[in-house]
Amino acid sequence: MYKILRKEQLTNNVILMEIEAPFVAGKCLPGQFIILRVNDQGERIPLTIADFDRQKGSVVIIYQVVGKTTQLLAEQEVGGYLSDFVGPLGTPSHCEGFSKVAVIGGGLGCAIAYPQAKAIFQTGAQVDLIAGFRNKDLVIMEDLMRACATRFFLMSDDGSAGEKGLVTAKLEELILAGANYDAVIAIGPMIMMKFVCLLTKKYNIKTIVSMNPVMIDGTGMCGGCRLTVGGQTKFACVDGPDFDGHLVDFDEAMRRAKMYNGQERQSLEAHTCKMEGMQK
Repeated sequence: MYKILRKEQLTNNVILMEIEAPFVAGKCLPGQFIILRVNDQGERIPLTIADFDRQKGSVVIIYQVVGKTTQLLAEQEVGGYLSDFVGPLGTPSHCEGFSKVAVIGGGLGCAIAYPQAKAIFQTGAQVDLIAGFRNKDLVIMEDLMRACATRFFLMSDDGSAGEKGLVTAKLEELILAGANYDAVIAIGPMIMMKFVCLLTKKYNIKTIVSMNPVMIDGTGMCGGCRLTVGGQTKFACVDGPDFDGHLVDFDEAMRRAKMYNGQERQSLEAHTCKMEGMQK
């Protein structure tokens, strides 16, 4: 059992939890993830490790309440326990050997971009961090991201936070202004990562993306997280989650991501109905 040490409501439907998991905290690195179950009848869901404290033996996860399991997770409180918390899984991000990088986080992807930016910044590299959100009410982790960036740029679709515009517009502005990046790291919605990659390919800048397809076991056996990368089948759980963005077939990945939307919606509705029934 894994104790919930801390719980913070970051936005209306985004929650941070710190979990007591000393074995995971002792081994994890930026870019890796865990798979948890809220209870022993629950489904497995993967969540990226947003931060960790080796001395305290704790791991931080950040998640958006979008389905049955994240709703169930959101109902848990500090002092409670999770049934399973397995990790670290996945290949750690490459954070060494850079002199100047741009790290781009889109929405909840900032929770994944943050540990990578932090690790690269701690090596002494220059980090331009661009964080994009739809509006000011969805902004998360601004202070943490500012602290691990040489330059920090906050973007919003409607201009209610930071500058108005897309992260791709800011990235191209910086490139044209002479930013000579070793690499661009883009993490967020697949459509955002796709367009970042289309832009950086034009300027011949190495681009790394973090993929988050449907995943069940996290060990490469189920095949649910398969992607096409450079014409070859890869599995995000064991070959990734980081990949060369210029080689990822984003259109295929986005189609696969929508395959279970109907079942997920039915599962959430059933769970919500049961909770409403209990409250009456």
